[in-house]
Amino acid sequence: QEQLKESGGGSVQAGQSLKLSCTTSKYIFDRCDMGWYRQFPGKERTMLSTITSAGVVQYSDSVKDRFTISKDGTKNTLHLQMNNLKQEDTALYVCAAVCVAPPYHQGGHLIPPRRVNYWGPGTQVTVPS
Repeated sequence: QEQLKESGGGSVQAGQSLKLSCTTSKYIFDRCDMGWYRQFPGKERTMLSTITSAGVVQYSDSVKDRFTISKDGTKNTLHLQMNNLKQEDTALYVCAAVCVAPPYHQGGHLIPPRRVNYWGPGTQVTVPS
């Protein structure tokens, strides 16, 4: 029942490149904001890059000159092109989506729009010294 599935991780030498992919459903791809995060053991996830359903992109300062986020509408796939990888980039890379559920009525009450978060299981990226 995974809504997001990452692929493309692996072990590469410092200075080399890697391209990650995150395959999702058409619903999430078209309607939700998406992004890439990374996580070290025992640490909280940190944002690397996000892209809205309208195509607005944001990068963390730590990767803005080396990483590029993009979306492939023919495959419902989010990509992260990572160039000039460094040892400190070693982490679990996780794909995420934030969707706004539409309002609905229940028991005579209007349930307002609310955010729904989705997280992939992650893909490992290792850059040895």
